[in-house]
Amino acid sequence: MTASPRPEEPLTIAVAGGTGVVGSHVVAALEADGHRPVILARSTGVDLTTGAGLDAALDGVDAIVDTANVTTLSAATSVRYFEAATANLLAAAERAGVGHVVVMSIVGIDRMPHDYLAGKLAQERAVERSSVPWTIQRATQFHEFAAQLFERAKVGPLHLAPRGLSQPVAAREVGAHVARLAAGPPRGRVADLAGPREERLDEMVKAYARRTGHRGWIPSVNLPGAQLKAMRAGLGLPGPGATLGTQTFAEWLDELD
Repeated sequence: MTASPRPEEPLTIAVAGGTGVVGSHVVAALEADGHRPVILARSTGVDLTTGAGLDAALDGVDAIVDTANVTTLSAATSVRYFEAATANLLAAAERAGVGHVVVMSIVGIDRMPHDYLAGKLAQERAVERSSVPWTIQRATQFHEFAAQLFERAKVGPLHLAPRGLSQPVAAREVGAHVARLAAGPPRGRVADLAGPREERLDEMVKAYARRTGHRGWIPSVNLPGAQLKAMRAGLGLPGPGATLGTQTFAEWLDELD
């Protein structure tokens, strides 16, 4: 994935969730390519769940990138959030005459529509029904997923390393790729986006822990739940023809402070 030339006519591109893990990289990539990003977040006066501030924020916007997220393991909560936020965003986009919406999604959600992923699948279906021209980009877990598992998978003070398979990708590379999609024409569902090599989740968690100074025992475990069972079966891995990034998980670890 190489850098884009600077455009002759810069676009105004709104980024929902533009302060998040991947959204911040989308904003940086848009600026580097000469476009004008508009961040849609509560910190900028926009609430996707109610629609507050959307109409004003989308005035004059050419395209939208949706990287907004909700922190939950509940399927009901996830579906409720993404159905409301996506409906509000698409309705406002239609009113503003936005010509292209790019939605960040997750590889394999149709094979494992459980827990948080149920909401992402509901989001995709809402976008596909929309009258606003769209592109859906599914990506595998980011390298940062190991840090999230390290913090969340715990029994008391004991950290756990959930077993599973992933092909993690650099959030920075995803951001640059999605920024280029947003500056181009709508393409529907595009090829999966993944990292350069398959990894074991438990080994990723342990490597992250060592890199950040943790010296305690971290057992590898099969955690309960349909989503993690599906990931152990490899259902979150990219399909044939996926677009591959270049940064490995080990190289990402080397960049940590």
